[in-house]
Amino acid sequence: MTRVLIADDQPLIRQAVTDILAGEEDITVVGLAVNGADAVRQAVAVWPDVIVMDIRMPEMDGIEATRRICADTALAHARVLILTTFEEDDNLVGALRAGASGFIGKGSEPDEIVRAVRAVHAGDALLSPTATRSLITRYVQTSGGHPLATVPELTELTEREHEVLLLVARGRSNQEIAAELYISPHTAKTHVNRVMAKLHAHDRAQLVIIAYETGLLTPGR
Repeated sequence: MTRVLIADDQPLIRQAVTDILAGEEDITVVGLAVNGADAVRQAVAVWPDVIVMDIRMPEMDGIEATRRICADTALAHARVLILTTFEEDDNLVGALRAGASGFIGKGSEPDEIVRAVRAVHAGDALLSPTATRSLITRYVQTSGGHPLATVPELTELTEREHEVLLLVARGRSNQEIAAELYISPHTAKTHVNRVMAKLHAHDRAQLVIIAYETGLLTPGR
C-alpha cells in the first residue's frame, strides 16, 4: 500500500487529488497539509511513502519543504512528487536539487497523477514533457553548453555504470535499459542503484541533474 500525503494551500486541489487517489486499491491518503511547514510536520507524523507537493504555498514553499524532508534521514524512504501549475519556471531545477523525484502538472489527467504516484514510489524519476523541456532549456541558457558542476565520484563509475547513468538521464526505465544493454531488468536495477549510491543521489531525478550539470549529457545527444 502506497501512503500519500498531499500538500497544497488550495482546498479544492487537496480534495480533487484525494478523490483521484481514493479510488485506487493500492493507494491511501494519510494526510493533508496546507503549506510546506505543515507538510514537514505531517511527514514526520504519518510516514508517507509519497508527498504530492505544491510549490507556491504560504509560510514555507514546496521547495524548502522538499529540501527539509529529503534531508531527514528518518524520512529516507519518502519521495516527493511536485504537482504544480508552474512547470516552466526556475522552480523546476530548484525542486529537483532539493530532492524531488518528479514533476507533473495540475492539468494532468487523473490516471496520469495515479501513474506518477506509483512511479515515484517505485523509485523512478518522473518529469512531464513540459518539465523536461524546461530542464533542457534552462541548462542551455545557464551553461551555454559548458559543465556547471564537477562530481569527482564520476570517476568511480565503471564503464557499464557510466552507460546506465546516461540512459537514466535520457529517461529510460529499467526495462528499457535492460533491453538496450542486453541485460536483465534485475541487473539494470542493480546498476542504477549502484550509480545512485556512488554519486550520493537521492533518486533517479538527481541523476538527470548530475548528467546535465557535469556535461555528460547535452541536449541533442
